[in-house]
Amino acid sequence: MVKNQNEHLENLAQIRSMMERSSRFISLSGLSGVAAGTCAILGAGLVYLYLDMPPFSSKRVYYEEAVQIHRWGLSYLTFFVLTATIVFLLALVSGIYFTTRKARKKGQKVWDAASKRMLVNLAIPLFTGGLFCIALFNYGMYGLIAPSTLIFYGLALVNGGKYTLDDIRYLGVTEIVLGIIALFNPGNGLEFWAFGFGVLHIVYGIIMYNKYEKV
Repeated sequence: MVKNQNEHLENLAQIRSMMERSSRFISLSGLSGVAAGTCAILGAGLVYLYLDMPPFSSKRVYYEEAVQIHRWGLSYLTFFVLTATIVFLLALVSGIYFTTRKARKKGQKVWDAASKRMLVNLAIPLFTGGLFCIALFNYGMYGLIAPSTLIFYGLALVNGGKYTLDDIRYLGVTEIVLGIIALFNPGNGLEFWAFGFGVLHIVYGIIMYNKYEKV
């Protein structure tokens, strides 16, 4: 009798595991987070070089300095757009690479119904946030752009986290809280941005790797 009950429990656990895999995208690699965080920190470092100012400068505000600078043959707008594009593409390519590699090792699909649902739910807040940040730039509210990117990115992670590992939602909540704090410290928005997209991603990636991938 006890043996039969144990077998039923094992069968139920297997069925639950199969349903979990079919409804959630679980192939995300922690190394993707480490790579994305590294790209963000390098991008922020490049911005400081362009601005010729150190982090946490109490006498100079980065976005006030930026609009007056034309360095390396690039206007501030061209430089920021170019840097943001490169950072995004490097993070995206590395994320695809590490996630695909993890999926192949575990015999999982990268592109399925769960991953599509996750991407759609990620895209809605990200697209909205992108338009919101363009509006902020258009009206000269530069100090609110970096905090807003953190908040909308966090909202995207919370929204998309329903279709992947729960750890993603925890990261999203942390990003939102960090962005709200940054709203009230606009002069240090770039530092908050580097911490949120850089340090937090690296810490999250290491935790995820040790938790789900390390053998």
